[in-house]
Amino acid sequence: LKLDVIVGKAFPNTRTPVFSEEMRYLVFRPYWDVPYSIATRELLPEIRKNPSYMDKQNLELVRGPGDDAKPVPPTQENLAALVAGTLRLRQRPGNDNALGLIKFMLPNEYNVYLHSTPAKGLFREARRAFSHGCIRVSDPVALAEHVLKDQPGDWTREKIEAAMNGTETFRVPLSKPIPVYILYGTAIVSEAGQVFFFDDVYGHDARL
Repeated sequence: LKLDVIVGKAFPNTRTPVFSEEMRYLVFRPYWDVPYSIATRELLPEIRKNPSYMDKQNLELVRGPGDDAKPVPPTQENLAALVAGTLRLRQRPGNDNALGLIKFMLPNEYNVYLHSTPAKGLFREARRAFSHGCIRVSDPVALAEHVLKDQPGDWTREKIEAAMNGTETFRVPLSKPIPVYILYGTAIVSEAGQVFFFDDVYGHDARL
């Protein structure tokens, strides 16, 4: 299975890291827990400038871990608590959620994972370094079919699409973890023997 992806921007703090880990579970209709740096540097100024910004973006402030955390109002006191790190910002599940309707979890120190995206037009670009580090996949249903093909539950394409477009947020653990390798290369040979050359967008070749 081959899919186009979108990876992290070329800035040092947004590059997709090179690492290996195991995919352990999927989440249908995920919340997006906004990373602290994005919440405070990018979104908080918009929230303070426009009181309706959070509602328009389906954002909410919550206290405590887990998807069952209860929202609290975006008062000045609570926004200060967000900056202090005692509250967190998340985006509710839905078609406009930054993670799309499914994410593929491989717990790692970088908090990087694979997910769908509502910004499908970006896959038409030749250079697709647009994210904050996570990997957006062009056909998440096909990837979910591939990942869940040996799992209990008869995960057909229709069942996957129904779960993605349903109303519940839920996790599907994998009975056998899947090794995942996030690699970076500027000269790649395909299985058919074709050689492809790519720009060194992250400057790793210079370091080597």
